[in-house]
Amino acid sequence: MQCDVYSQIYSNVLLATDGSECARAATTHAIDLAATYDATLHALRDRNANRIRQRQRPSGDDRRRPYKARGVVGRRVRSIESQPIELESLTKYYGDIRGVEDLTFAVDRGEIFGFLGPNGAGKSTAIRVLLGLLKPTDGTASLLGRDVTDRTELRDAKRRLGYLPSDVTFYDRVTGAAVLDHFGRLRGDERREELLERFPVPLDRTVKAYSSGNRQKLAIVAAFMHEPDLAIMDEPTSGLDPLVQNEFYELLEERRDAGRTSFFSSHILSEVRRVCDRVGIIRNGRLIELDTVENILAEGGTVATVRLAEEPPPAALEFPGVARVDRRDGDGRYRLVLAREFDALIERLSEYTVLELEVREASIEDVFMHFYGGTDENPDSPASGNGATP
Repeated sequence: MQCDVYSQIYSNVLLATDGSECARAATTHAIDLAATYDATLHALRDRNANRIRQRQRPSGDDRRRPYKARGVVGRRVRSIESQPIELESLTKYYGDIRGVEDLTFAVDRGEIFGFLGPNGAGKSTAIRVLLGLLKPTDGTASLLGRDVTDRTELRDAKRRLGYLPSDVTFYDRVTGAAVLDHFGRLRGDERREELLERFPVPLDRTVKAYSSGNRQKLAIVAAFMHEPDLAIMDEPTSGLDPLVQNEFYELLEERRDAGRTSFFSSHILSEVRRVCDRVGIIRNGRLIELDTVENILAEGGTVATVRLAEEPPPAALEFPGVARVDRRDGDGRYRLVLAREFDALIERLSEYTVLELEVREASIEDVFMHFYGGTDENPDSPASGNGATP
């Protein structure tokens, strides 16, 4: 049976002792990764999901979405020339709990697109819907012009897809070479040797002996060795040292130059600025910003650090144009993030004795905090409190 192959590759996907049938799925990540590469595992995933969770009809407060009849979601004809990723009013609820809501955007060919947000914002939920691992509650989504709710179309799209999950899980007792051999049989491996030179791993050792960095490098080689037209990645640089991270960024840039598309979620702001062409920022399951990195940074404006001889009233430095004020206790310093120009700040500071003043361009971290307002959790997320990322 085809599932027997996966029993050799993924841990926590438990099969019958004689290998005759799939018994159950114990870990979401393992099933997700396996199902990405073979549509036959979609049935296993769906069967187990239905067994452990009853679908609830949303009703009541504004967090609940109208129920949409099965078979209506996402069914429309798309051209093969469509953009690599298209979302239109995409919504996913877990019962009455919001995962993502009303996501609408498209990713262009040859683009590196960053999907930005803290843990629990809804990034992984959106990715799992794109991969066909979760069914949308409402809206539509397509990969490479194929409807993600249609199994046949999705299977066609996945032949041209590379997927790198946030938590890579391989069966510990096989070697790295066996893992790559398996994925090579499924999708091809024309870039295997080249990528192994750039992301070397001890192929003759069992995966159990791998460090977290080596596991991640093995997953990178497996995801990219068939030269996919579209790569979807969830926190792809987790566990990598800075040198390997730079090599990975160069790989993404080479793919962009060749007209291939990369989509990745991240909460590491420096890597978003380093490689992304455009960024979508998600908060509490909703898209709150979509623009180029340059334009988003321009929106962030200026950061001013000032030290005053006097103690100003608490609200003295809070005026139109100031996005945030941070006080550094004990030394009279204040840090202000200005949405636009800082002429108004200079006028206000003229009322005090200024001992020091430093002005610089806002970093992407400053911009991120401007959009999030210091909030780093999604109270509606099913992941809140359990360490998972929806």
